[in-house]
Amino acid sequence: MEPESPGTPESAVTSCYRHPKVESYVRCTRCDRFICPDCMHAASVGHQCPECVKEGVRSVRQARTAFGGRISTVPLVTYVLIGLNVLAYLGELVRPEIVDRFSMLGQGLVGPDGGRYLWQDSYPADFSAEGVAHGEWERLLTGAFLHLPPVGGGFGILHIVMNMLTLWNVGRIVESQLGRARYLALYLLSALGGSVLVLLLAPDTTTVGASGAIFGISTAYYVLARRLGADPRAVNRFMAGLLLWLVISAAVTSWQGHLGGLLTGGLVALAFAYAPRDRWRALVQAGVCVLVLGLLVVLVVGKVSALTG
Repeated sequence: MEPESPGTPESAVTSCYRHPKVESYVRCTRCDRFICPDCMHAASVGHQCPECVKEGVRSVRQARTAFGGRISTVPLVTYVLIGLNVLAYLGELVRPEIVDRFSMLGQGLVGPDGGRYLWQDSYPADFSAEGVAHGEWERLLTGAFLHLPPVGGGFGILHIVMNMLTLWNVGRIVESQLGRARYLALYLLSALGGSVLVLLLAPDTTTVGASGAIFGISTAYYVLARRLGADPRAVNRFMAGLLLWLVISAAVTSWQGHLGGLLTGGLVALAFAYAPRDRWRALVQAGVCVLVLGLLVVLVVGKVSALTG
């Protein structure tokens, strides 16, 4: 073996492209840059640098549910909605006047003593008008997060307990099928639809409860299950029980709110379930939600105009 010539240069020292002071002899299999052990990410072949890993993640198509939503293992929206309802109920216990101020009401009167009275076209000067028809539009949604106070043998507690149990059992399934964004849109539109029907048919009635939204979620469960080919006998029994409770609710609760949530939730669920499965699916689904919202707003504006005209 011949000795190395004095003029031969020493071998170049290579370093990590992100940490120039760290020697490295391993290259990224995608960009061919040198990387140190702290920058190495195991790949199917060799190692990759952090930038190539991020680029690869962006190029991978996100998994979707059967109805176009992002797959999530934690029903976060359901947890948040239950938490909001429970927090609102605790607020009612501390300050009962919250129910009077934020419950769903089309129009009513407040006396000088703070008492609530049914609406009448002619009322004393020391009375004041309240309700959606008189500028309190927030009642259309806030009433859906309130429940009956714990009076009358504890029915108020049963009211929120039954609603939250239903939301826990049904909401988690629907959220996993639709994804978080679509599920939240369904819930809020159903709640709004229930309040709108109360405004249209019983504007003088004070209502509270998440039942309208839950009827919408339950109807969506039925529509999605049929679309996925679930056992028709099981889902039909579920829907029959839901309709039976709608009839019973006519005597004990606000059937208008229940029916409004059922119809609105069913319409939105049909759009989610039967939108074409192509690149336009998300646009079609969003468009239907916007149309439903627009229809509800038009109905509210028309009813308010009739009440105040």
